[in-house]
Amino acid sequence: MKDNAEIANTGKFRDPRITADGQPRATVALSHPETLWFNTGTLCNITCANCYIESSPSNDALVYLTAAEVAGYLDQLAERGWPVHEIAFTGGEPFMNPQMIAMAETALSRGFAVLILTNAMLPMMRPRVKAGLSDLNARFGDRLTLRVSLDHYAAPRHDSERGAGSFDRAVQGMDWLRETGIRMAVAGRQLWHEDEATARAGYAALFAARGYAIDAADPGQTLLFPEMDLSVEVPEITTACWDILNTSPDQVMCASSRMVIKRRGAARPSVLACTLIPYDPQFELGETLAEAERAVALNHPHCAKFCVLGGASCSV
Repeated sequence: MKDNAEIANTGKFRDPRITADGQPRATVALSHPETLWFNTGTLCNITCANCYIESSPSNDALVYLTAAEVAGYLDQLAERGWPVHEIAFTGGEPFMNPQMIAMAETALSRGFAVLILTNAMLPMMRPRVKAGLSDLNARFGDRLTLRVSLDHYAAPRHDSERGAGSFDRAVQGMDWLRETGIRMAVAGRQLWHEDEATARAGYAALFAARGYAIDAADPGQTLLFPEMDLSVEVPEITTACWDILNTSPDQVMCASSRMVIKRRGAARPSVLACTLIPYDPQFELGETLAEAERAVALNHPHCAKFCVLGGASCSV
C-alpha cells in the first residue's frame, strides 16, 4: 500500500539525479557546517497527533545515544575542521535519555553553544534533571538554550496536538526555567490557518503575561514551523529553481547541519543529512562525519515544502 507521500506525489521523488519531468534535481553541498544535531532517541513521554518522527512512549526505532558517542563525534568535528559552533539535541524527548545532562555537559565543556529541544514536561521536571540543568546554567548559562515545543499560545489548540492538560504542564516547566534563569526559545506550529502576525501577537501576549524573556517577533527565538503534511502535493526542486526562487542552496538546512542517530539494533551511530527525514535510507550518509560531507539530493517532499519553499531553519 502506498503511503500518503507517494499518493500525493505520484511519480515524483524517485530518482536522486532527475525529477519526474527529466530535469536535473537540485543538490545541496555542506558549504558551511554550523550545527551538529544529535537525536537522543525517539522515546517520548507523550504521543502527539502530528509528530514527524512518530515519537511516543513505545517508539524506540532510534535508541538512546550516550555521552561517549557524542564525545566521539565532537572529536571528529575537531579532526575534520568543521566550523561548527552549536551542538543541538532533539528526540523524542531528550530528557527521557538518562545521559542527557552528561551529553550537554560534554558539548558545553568543549566551548560549544548547546540547544536542547524539549516539551518542558515531566522528564525535564524530575529532581535529578532540574539539578543538572541548574548546574549547567550556573557554569555555562551564556551558551545553553532550551527550545520548548509550544504548538500554540492557547491551551485548547496546543492540547489538541499533545493531549489534555499538556499546555498547563508545559508552561509550568517554562515557569521553572524562567525562575532558574535558563535561556528559552519556543517552537510553534502553523496548523490552524492563522497568519503569522496573529500568531506572533498571541505568543507575545503569553510571554508578557508569564514574564518569559522570549521575543515573539524574532524568528530565532519564536520559530513557527509549517506543517509537514505528506499528503500535500509539492513541486520537485530542480537546479533552475534557485534562480527562479531567488534563493541559494546555502540557505537550506543540509548546507549547514547534519544529525547523528543510532538505529535500534545498530552497532554504531550513523549520520543523516537532515533532522526532518530520519527514516528514509537515502538520507543516511554513513557512520562518520567524513562520509557525511557529500552533497545531498533534494529527493523528498519535505525538502521542497519545508526547507526550500518554506524557508525553514531548525537552528536558533
